[in-house]
Amino acid sequence: MDTPHQQFASDNYAGTCPEALEWFLKANGSGHEPAYGDDRWTERSSNMFRELFGIDCDVYYVFNGTAANSLALASLCQSYHSVICSPVAHVETDECGGPEFFSNGSKLLVAEGHSEAAQRGKLTPQAVETLVTKRNDIHYPRPKVVSITQATELGTVYSVDEVRALSWAAQKHQLKLHMDGARFANAVAHLECTPADITWKAGVDVLCFGGTKNGLPVGEAVIFFDKALSQDFAWRVKQAGQLASKMRFISAPWVGMLENDVWLRNARHANQMAQRLYSGMRAIPGVQVRHAPQANGVFAQLSALTIAALRDRGWKFYEFIAGGGCRFMCAWDTSEATVDALLSDLRKVSA
Repeated sequence: MDTPHQQFASDNYAGTCPEALEWFLKANGSGHEPAYGDDRWTERSSNMFRELFGIDCDVYYVFNGTAANSLALASLCQSYHSVICSPVAHVETDECGGPEFFSNGSKLLVAEGHSEAAQRGKLTPQAVETLVTKRNDIHYPRPKVVSITQATELGTVYSVDEVRALSWAAQKHQLKLHMDGARFANAVAHLECTPADITWKAGVDVLCFGGTKNGLPVGEAVIFFDKALSQDFAWRVKQAGQLASKMRFISAPWVGMLENDVWLRNARHANQMAQRLYSGMRAIPGVQVRHAPQANGVFAQLSALTIAALRDRGWKFYEFIAGGGCRFMCAWDTSEATVDALLSDLRKVSA
């Protein structure tokens, strides 16, 4: 069959949403602008972030999530420090050693993955306590940061209370709290809380706010709620090759995303499509869905024959991310027709 127009391998597959594209073109048509972030669009979008979170935060733009996480963690750590994270954390499994490289060697300490929370991709205060108190001698990398992913790599979402509990556990041992928010918008849409409630009001020091998975063409925002932590961050961005000379082409699309809460509307739609896919999968014999989606991903156990048959029909999805299952990601533009087409094929090949 012909390859389907829309896919489920990643929300990165989707294109740019109209509002982001509109402001990209406005920036392009505005004539000459100062370089390296001194343009009007960077100032405007940064101020919009401050308004959105209700706090005077520092905002930086980088090209991608790997740079956002790696540089943010490097700003919180010295080379002899360590970062506590989940076994499935993106910074542990999918950054190609970026956090360690940019921090000049800070070690990632991976929590045990046997608890129910861990099986859903979450870090717990108990896991943090265990790692922090495991050793305190000079031969062991000193814990400095707790890093959590919101929404998690397994499609679950930390509640406000869960983030607060992790913050308390971190503060007890003078640790900072970093949030990998590649799908932060989807988490906020699920929780129906304010962005402030789930970040700085809950104790988050630094947020990497993802945009490319939610309708941007390129670019993530690194937001420091504790501005003292970002003192040298601009130099880190430059040294890492992440300082865009034409910064307006990263920051202007954010104006389109932040204006009228397009970022939240996009995330709500993606979440809704995941719910539609989940409901459909549950009714198909031979398909075992791992848990109800809280964001925009559905995780299912499929037989090898079913997987092969779906791929033969042109469908793309990942297997390695779901811990042995299959991951189906919905995007800001995923249509009901695409979801229904996948379900139709799944019924045929699972019969």
